[in-house]
Amino acid sequence: MLRQTFLSLSNSRELKDVALQNSLARKFALRFVAGESLDQAVNAIVDLNKNGIMATFDQLGENVHTPEAAVAAADSYVKILDRIKSARINSNVSLKLTQMGLDVDEDLCLENVSRICRARELDNFVRIDMESSAYTDRTLALFRRLWNDKGYRNVGVVLQAYLYRTEEDVREMNALGARVRLCKGAYNEPPEVAFPRKADVDANYAKLVRLLLKEGNYPGLATHDERLIEYTKRFVARTGMNARKFEFQMLFGIRRELQGELVRQGYNMRVYVPYGQEWYPYFMRRLAERPANVVFFVGSMVRR
Repeated sequence: MLRQTFLSLSNSRELKDVALQNSLARKFALRFVAGESLDQAVNAIVDLNKNGIMATFDQLGENVHTPEAAVAAADSYVKILDRIKSARINSNVSLKLTQMGLDVDEDLCLENVSRICRARELDNFVRIDMESSAYTDRTLALFRRLWNDKGYRNVGVVLQAYLYRTEEDVREMNALGARVRLCKGAYNEPPEVAFPRKADVDANYAKLVRLLLKEGNYPGLATHDERLIEYTKRFVARTGMNARKFEFQMLFGIRRELQGELVRQGYNMRVYVPYGQEWYPYFMRRLAERPANVVFFVGSMVRR
């Protein structure tokens, strides 16, 4: 119930306005966000790289409502790619299609993402984040246009283990040779489309891990669950798979000691590094995943 409540509140404009003006809420959110500026995010990634950890940039923002905002978001990502190259940091980028204008005009969204993928001289990879189930079909449809019609191979997708449909989607992406980032899912989904029980989500995640490791193209396995991480390690050892053929992924500010331990054990590790002023929806989804943090956050809002 608490998780569903915070996921619902992530869409509240009123609470967002209050949170953005609250210094304590902002300070706490920065446990999960690398800062509000590009420079701050670059500095955070430099520190990660020093510890053998790769990164993926995410400029926070979603559901833009004008063509101008969508084009500006794409411009920012081209700037990020240029900064990655000039700063010589080990990072790729992740983006949301609603930030690129999916709800404004799908052709505009396609052109914006294409422009980012076309920055081939910057020699980087673009990951398309998955949003709520209302966008799954549209997200994968636009990805197919990038892959099949435009011919881009420096682009991949995120798939969510809590959706019933995801095994079919994983098989399709494996057949294409597309790179998949597998996560559990962080949106409030109805039982008609998603497993309602955590145990079922975990079981499906493990099943999809096997499928991706056996048939996928350098999958990214995004989880902080030590049981699933240990399961993956045992599967890799049992099958004799090269541990460099995939990577573990985690979120910025979460399980830092475990991230370092996996690197020391010889596994590839990438951290999802969000930054920007539009941190509220992302922050609320992290609260939904980590209810132990709720007391601090609510206290800061009450004090205001």
